[in-house]
Amino acid sequence: MLIKIYKKDVLHSLLQQEDTDKDKKITIDDQGPKEFKIHTISNEVYTIRGTYHLSNLLQELELAKENQEGIIEISLTEIKQQPSIRISKMIKEHYWDRLTRKLDRSGIEKILSDDKRDIKEKRLYVPFYDKEAYSYYQEVTKEIDHIILETLPEKITPEFVRSINDKPGILGLALTTTNHKKEAVPFLVPGGRFNEMYGWDSYFINIGLLLDARKELSKGMIDNFTYQIKNYGKILNANRSYYLTRTQPPFYTSMVVEYYEKYRDQTPISWLEECVRTAIYEYETVWMQSGKRLASNGLNRFYAEGIGITAEVEEGHYDYILHKYKNNDSQSIEEFRKKYLQREIDSEELDQYFLHDRSVRESGHDTTYRLEGICADLTTVDLNTLVYKYEKDLAYIIKNFFNNVFVYEDRKLRSEYWDDVASKRIALMNQYLWDEETGSYFDYNLLEKKKTHFESATGFYPLWAKICTADQAKSIIAYLLPKLKYKFGITGSSKASLHDVPEDAPQRQWDYPFGWAPHQMIIWKGLLNYGYQDLAEELIYRWLWMITKNAADYNGIIPEKFDVVNGTYKVNVEYGNVGSDFKYVPDGGFGWMNASYQLGLSLLPIEYKYKLNQLVDPDEIFSKINN
Repeated sequence: MLIKIYKKDVLHSLLQQEDTDKDKKITIDDQGPKEFKIHTISNEVYTIRGTYHLSNLLQELELAKENQEGIIEISLTEIKQQPSIRISKMIKEHYWDRLTRKLDRSGIEKILSDDKRDIKEKRLYVPFYDKEAYSYYQEVTKEIDHIILETLPEKITPEFVRSINDKPGILGLALTTTNHKKEAVPFLVPGGRFNEMYGWDSYFINIGLLLDARKELSKGMIDNFTYQIKNYGKILNANRSYYLTRTQPPFYTSMVVEYYEKYRDQTPISWLEECVRTAIYEYETVWMQSGKRLASNGLNRFYAEGIGITAEVEEGHYDYILHKYKNNDSQSIEEFRKKYLQREIDSEELDQYFLHDRSVRESGHDTTYRLEGICADLTTVDLNTLVYKYEKDLAYIIKNFFNNVFVYEDRKLRSEYWDDVASKRIALMNQYLWDEETGSYFDYNLLEKKKTHFESATGFYPLWAKICTADQAKSIIAYLLPKLKYKFGITGSSKASLHDVPEDAPQRQWDYPFGWAPHQMIIWKGLLNYGYQDLAEELIYRWLWMITKNAADYNGIIPEKFDVVNGTYKVNVEYGNVGSDFKYVPDGGFGWMNASYQLGLSLLPIEYKYKLNQLVDPDEIFSKINN
């Protein structure tokens, strides 16, 4: 039912009455009466009750465009919509677009701004060989003040990256030609303060885009990754200058396969051929270079090159670590930090710490005590699962779409070749990472020559890539699930794995009690791969219930992460909770959280969707089933 109202009057009255903490949101923390009367232009009166419906009204008022008389038309049906339907619709119709960026005249200034760094000058760096891009960006920026356009050197070294840490900037992305005119290829950002294209975030975002039939945006994400590999040598942690020496967890072939399977009839084979060629190049140059990301045991590790303190972290982030290495008690942490940055203080141990720290950030799991201070010395379960997936994806593509042979640099690579290297990887994973005693996979420490036994959600990754035997899958679930499963999902690590962490040490956001969308999504798919449908549906319901409940109570919020033990987005941990700072309407939610919601709904049976909309507590459902 549609009603016409004066937007300014209704919005002002609603906020005055219901937004008692003056944060431009209506939540359960507000102390208003939670009952508001809407007066229409025809003097009809409608009453809206309850936090959820009142916050929906606030969102609809903000989204509606008023005419010259200040009148808007809003739908009472939208305001009273069931919560899961509304959240999913907001993601599909609003949030993806709010997260979309283009390096064109209308969007470039916003992308060049960087909330992580306090900088006055805005820089855009262009790859050495991309002369067309330089001309395009010259044209785009010629009428915009305070933008500096620079070309990167032909060879990008850690020393060069360090030299421009005080001159950070965005890195150019892919362009396309439409009607003989160059245009920027769109991409999506994670959300909140993150205003650039991130590595593994993009894979999970793309799952949501494919579910919501956002074909061009999904393809744009892949094309931008293709451009990054060709021009920067890798898929970057993110497309900012201080990330040039870091890659991210490899999901490129998964994105390609999932997109092509859905849109094969609308996609030329030449596009797939370019993606395969690019994936092989990345596989061989980024992951299989001996001594770097290819370790001595034949498995892979994260190994992000760089010098000194990372450029993107907030002030004070490393104080706990720097204090441990500071020998002079009369010297402040800030003085020590500056002298170390300027290389007036040499510390091989601290240099080694930051090699590991950068590698943690390359892993995407920044930060966790699983990897703290040792990341570059570990061949991890998650990374080797993902590289195995590349090998199997390439075998699948070549067999099914290229008549079982793909010519790459004068080599004829057949599907059997990729199946063979994948089989060898499984053998190595079972040799170094599989633990017979617990029946689970663990990261392997190359220096100590033993498994770490740190219990992490990444232990479920082999189920996602179908690496395990049925017996292995069963034992992994039996071992890890009781240690990681809580009321609202899977924690990043077990509580027990943190027992050696000092009490005064900072909490790490990828550990207990926090839960993250990519882990949940990988685990759901892994369980379904091995026939554990009931368990997958339970975990999906618990996760979606938490998102739905928080959104209903807190003005539609969809944040970066959750405390899955207590079921809240209010977390006191490093970096806070990105995506929770907004007014009126969530500003795009958060990319992979949006995607987890769309994926979860697509996998949930209709009877659970009904219970979700009634916000039936998960324990009311599953305690009965499990007992």
